[in-house]
Amino acid sequence: MSDPHNTGSEAREMRPTLREALRRARIEAADRTGVVVELRDAEVARLEILNEALDPLFAQVPEKVDLFDRGISQGETPRLWIDVVAHVLMGRDKRIYRFVQDTRFGRIVLAESHDAPVIVDAVTDYVARRMIEREHAMVATPLPAAEPAAPPPVPVVTPKRRGGFGMFVFGFIMGALALFGYALFASWQNF
Repeated sequence: MSDPHNTGSEAREMRPTLREALRRARIEAADRTGVVVELRDAEVARLEILNEALDPLFAQVPEKVDLFDRGISQGETPRLWIDVVAHVLMGRDKRIYRFVQDTRFGRIVLAESHDAPVIVDAVTDYVARRMIEREHAMVATPLPAAEPAAPPPVPVVTPKRRGGFGMFVFGFIMGALALFGYALFASWQNF
């Protein structure tokens, strides 16, 4: 049996030192970080493959159409942006493409697949719809035509007011006469 009060060298050798524990923790953290970095690099690589697959589509978009701003953002979640509101990101398993659009009511999934050609087809449909929306907006709101210069304004002559106080006095006298006439009429009816 070992003595619980024994603080000999054997007990010290069996306990790991803080230095050794820190070294093991650093190795474990580096391994985990390495895995996360490798997963993120794999996501970016898959998005770059999809981006290259979209090159022929965007080569067909006329230069005057400036709706689309394609590019890969490398943040916590890498994304392939199609325009301001639509992008492709990788699903939770990091192998599935998810094409989403942000709307005022939340994010909607437009397409989801393991295969890049399926997402290319979905992006093609999206680009076509956006271009048609642009055409309709351009037709529905024509540019305003140049209006002829307006003639100079005609000065408005306001009539001069006469006797504001005189009108008050006239109204007072007329009201007093009407009241006197009514009193006279009412007294005549009682006789």
